[in-house]
Amino acid sequence: MARPDKQPVLDFLTAPTPSAWFDAAAGNLPTLLIDHANCEKKAASSAMALMYRYVNHPELLRLMSRLAREELRHFEQVLDLMEAQGVCYTHINSSRYAGELHQLVRKEEPHRLVDQLILGAVVEARSCERFIGLAEVLPASVAQLYTQLVDSEARHFQDYLRLAERQQVTDLADRVALFLERDAELITSADRELRFHSGVPG
Repeated sequence: MARPDKQPVLDFLTAPTPSAWFDAAAGNLPTLLIDHANCEKKAASSAMALMYRYVNHPELLRLMSRLAREELRHFEQVLDLMEAQGVCYTHINSSRYAGELHQLVRKEEPHRLVDQLILGAVVEARSCERFIGLAEVLPASVAQLYTQLVDSEARHFQDYLRLAERQQVTDLADRVALFLERDAELITSADRELRFHSGVPG
């Protein structure tokens, strides 16, 4: 399988993660890893939810099945890294990021499906961008995992975006722009706590 190109992911996003977030992440590795593990579980769950709801979309079923398996494997890899780093898996609250993006999802079909796919593309793109940046600022023993995850995250972004494009709705570009605008606001603004998809912790 050809390795996905990372540049389309970076070009897709309208704002880069502020360097202050990477500084905070490097200084609070336990929280970063715990929330990253949580994000991988949620990503697998989201893919499964799409599979249950949209059983009449064969391509979606195949892509989401693969994506769910890969996200659960990533969860296992983060768990292994946490153990190696001596990080205890404890409960922490979620960031506002995913919840705020979910508020943009329309309720009626087929708009609901399109919006959920766009949301998936945006989240995967942002995760990929952060993996790339984290690989540059974290210790080598940790950075190695983030380097390994970049390709699959870029592919997940492409899968979600391709599925959205194939729904052939007339307002796709406008909806993508709306989600990207909110993404940019959330990751560049101040946040109370560090999380994998948080803004800059104050």
